[in-house]
Amino acid sequence: MRIVAGRFRGRELKAPKGRTTRPTASRAREGLFNILAHGGAGLGGEQMIEDSIVLEAFAGTGAFSFEALSRGAALATLLDLDEGALDAARDNARTLGVREQAHILRMDAVRPRTAERKHDLVFLDPPYGLKLGARALQALAHKGWIADGALVIIEVAAKEDFRPPAGFDAVSERAFGAARFVFMRFDAAAAAAGEDA
Repeated sequence: MRIVAGRFRGRELKAPKGRTTRPTASRAREGLFNILAHGGAGLGGEQMIEDSIVLEAFAGTGAFSFEALSRGAALATLLDLDEGALDAARDNARTLGVREQAHILRMDAVRPRTAERKHDLVFLDPPYGLKLGARALQALAHKGWIADGALVIIEVAAKEDFRPPAGFDAVSERAFGAARFVFMRFDAAAAAAGEDA
């Protein structure tokens, strides 16, 4: 698995052994970042990566975060519970020389602690079929991890049912092989109203 583009283009990313981590396929990651770089998929032509503050939940190897940092993101926060994945992400940050920009935390995205900063580009890659995505989005929003107006992307299986929770307005979807990306905009006021309902 390698970085697709940017200053780390072609650099290899370490992945943990075993089957507990399912990295996003390179082709799907490339397609996703083409959309983010060129404002496709209904995003209005605006690039979404440069200078962004990235949050990657269920981060695994951190491929999304390191790809974003390669393309000009300012900072990235990576959340995961699996120690093997966290070790791989730390090794990747060290190898790429971005330990100061990549904040790697052992944390359950469904039960996060209160955030130290808000993030304006958010990517979730929960295990397929377990319906964790909507729960994690609600929890991360409630604990202050997601900035108002943030672009939020979740990866689900191509035919998996996913319904955005209150405050997450679906913009579009794109499928790449076995993966489907749902693009959303976060509305903090609508999310708060949904919590109160």
